[in-house]
Amino acid sequence: MSTLSISNILIGIHLAIGVLLALAILIQHRASGLTATFGGSGAVFVQRRGAERVIYKASIWLSVLFFGLSIVEWYVM
Repeated sequence: MSTLSISNILIGIHLAIGVLLALAILIQHRASGLTATFGGSGAVFVQRRGAERVIYKASIWLSVLFFGLSIVEWYVM
């Protein structure tokens, strides 16, 4: 018989958020690449529209949730 404790539930949620965060980061479009890192023409302002904007905002919120849940797990465990 398996028991679901609060720590097991938090770990499951943390795992799901981590996978979603990794996917959200990986599917974002990177136009500048390494050129901007080494002093290239990386000063172009790109406005996000449509699905790209939704994915960008979702990755921000997922990262905030991931960090917050890490702190909560630290106190619970």
